[in-house]
Amino acid sequence: MTTTKEKQVIQSEFKKRMDEDELLNCMRCGFCLPSCPTYVESGFKESHSPRGRIALMKAVVDGVIEPDEDVERTLDLCLGCRACEPVCPSGVKYGHLLEEARDIINQHKKHSLPVRVLRKTVFEGLFPHQNRMRMMTNMLGIYQRSGVQKIVQTTGLMRLFPENLATMERVLPQVPNMKKMKDRPSFLPSVVEKRKKVAFFSGCLMDTMFLETNNATMKLLQHAGCDIVIPEKQACCGALHGHSGEKDGAKELAKRNIASFEDLGVDYIITNAGGCGAFLVDYDHLLKDDEEWYARALAFKAKIKDMSAILVELEFHNKLKLQVIPQKVTYQDSCHLRNVQGTFLQPRILLQAVQGAAFQEMKDADRCCGSAGIYNIVESEMSMQILDYKMEKAMESQATTIVTANPGCLLQMKLGIEREGLSTFVRAVHLADFLLEALEGQE
Repeated sequence: MTTTKEKQVIQSEFKKRMDEDELLNCMRCGFCLPSCPTYVESGFKESHSPRGRIALMKAVVDGVIEPDEDVERTLDLCLGCRACEPVCPSGVKYGHLLEEARDIINQHKKHSLPVRVLRKTVFEGLFPHQNRMRMMTNMLGIYQRSGVQKIVQTTGLMRLFPENLATMERVLPQVPNMKKMKDRPSFLPSVVEKRKKVAFFSGCLMDTMFLETNNATMKLLQHAGCDIVIPEKQACCGALHGHSGEKDGAKELAKRNIASFEDLGVDYIITNAGGCGAFLVDYDHLLKDDEEWYARALAFKAKIKDMSAILVELEFHNKLKLQVIPQKVTYQDSCHLRNVQGTFLQPRILLQAVQGAAFQEMKDADRCCGSAGIYNIVESEMSMQILDYKMEKAMESQATTIVTANPGCLLQMKLGIEREGLSTFVRAVHLADFLLEALEGQE
């Protein structure tokens, strides 16, 4: 429960920090409404739309309403997918407004002791430290490899947990051991004639839980003609911090990453996770009030490129034979890859170049799957509602392979497949892993 004093402080901070010009840019035209999953799934509730949330932010700034639990609730229910931005005729940067509002609320309200401990553990004790991420992943690996996981699943112990968490436990990838996670390269040469020198953003979860996808990405880049530099001092992108009202932590991670990549003399900085890439290209906004780091952030941002974009640029799909066993394939867009980075044609170009892969466009492929970082855990009911719609469209495509370009989307689609009882003949796979299958399949 937010106290009266906390509400007053939050209201004052809204007035001081919220971009009123950006709030006023919203013309209330409603173009954003059909693109917003929470607006649609809530039964067209205005307060659960981008337009409605902006109106609430403006009302708090103007002192018309208090920043009470209802305001906080409607902001928390937003996925942050930013599908409203590409369709907005005024170009409102809704994502920036949402992150600022969440940061103000989270920094000026008193959380309960368990919540404070959890937030401190996650945002300060875990994600900024890659060694600790490896340790956590290694514990999961021991659970998987020791036979404990099989015992837990066989005895039905997971029934003690919420249904979606129990299902998620079944679809987690088989994670690598500590030796593999520590034995990471700092440079990989092209295996064909060199065409570009790139740096690879390895991420935190991607270089632990999804290590094999990172390895697959780097192999593809090598075959496309890239020398690859992998900075050892890079850090988590900070997206989880930025989306959860921990902007100071996000800024520190941003500075660490900018410093790690800026003197490498590379053509591009390559990412393979839509959520990470979108946050990296927003570093200039994140650091806009820091004169020294803003200029450095702009230079950093200019080099960010998704793996699919550089593969198409280097004509990877035309120069190498890509082949898989016959299967019908569809693609689920990563919201942030599409809506923030503007990358959506390239993955489709690559998939359509694979022999044996009959590509079928999924209806509403650009609509959020409901993952949104940890949204599917903290907002399970809405997330599953959104996922049910997504799985309906996936099944209509009759695809046996659903390709994604973000780890959260990948786990969410695996969760959907498991919930629908389709796991024996439908799979979800990251684009990099699928392309490596196609490359190695013809060999």
